[in-house]
Amino acid sequence: MLSKEGAPGAVPIDKFFITEEPFYLPQGREVELAEAAHANRLPLLLKGPTGCGKTRFMEYLAWRLGRPLVTVSCHDDLTTADLVGRYLIRGGETVWVDGPLTLAVKAGGICYLDEVVEARKDTTVVLHPLADDRRTLPVEKRGELLRAPADFMLAVSYNPGYQSVLKELKPSTRQRFVALEFGFPPPEIEARIVAREAGLDPETAARLVHLGGLTRGLREQGLLEGASTRLLVHAGLLLRAGIDPEAACLAAVCEPLTDDHEILEGLREMVRAVF
Repeated sequence: MLSKEGAPGAVPIDKFFITEEPFYLPQGREVELAEAAHANRLPLLLKGPTGCGKTRFMEYLAWRLGRPLVTVSCHDDLTTADLVGRYLIRGGETVWVDGPLTLAVKAGGICYLDEVVEARKDTTVVLHPLADDRRTLPVEKRGELLRAPADFMLAVSYNPGYQSVLKELKPSTRQRFVALEFGFPPPEIEARIVAREAGLDPETAARLVHLGGLTRGLREQGLLEGASTRLLVHAGLLLRAGIDPEAACLAAVCEPLTDDHEILEGLREMVRAVF
């Protein structure tokens, strides 16, 4: 276990604990399933569109389990050293600095790799021994093999809507995980979320959710993805700040979705109709 101070150059693990309950409304049995996966030392795969609540769910799960949550936003340049750790020169001395994956393993925490398909395939291979019954992490530069304690959990997420031949999880990776599929909540639940997160009255929140639903119906008209719950909350925050509905929704919902002028005009018409 990592001490509160950690190794030289390490980030203190205390900063990764979530001390206040995050606001999360379950859509089904995802909390029960995730807790059962943790109890049985099984890794977790979250699938769903951008902004539908996957990260908030992981924060809520970490709070319920009382474990630190170490989150990594994956990208094309993410290397194995970025995850596991590296030697650095500090104060004229060479010190080893644990990467987020090593930090979570040592602390018995949760390591959450967001949008894991964005990482290089040679990087995600390091997850394989952690995601099966070995539950080990090779730290090759130090000649160590770390065994994950019972409380450690590996979790990853990705958006199947943006999957391509070049960016998808290999079967050898996918089949190591318990998978939970996330979608946008039913309108009544989503309106409660938007109202709570943006500090809006129920009627205005319901209008924003209705607008979001309309945008999600435009995928066949060239829109890659409709408005996420996150974007609706952003619009709600602008509304609460006194911005008029059309300007708020244009800035927080329409413009982030597309640069196509024809689609944007259609979205503007939707905003005018709803508000």
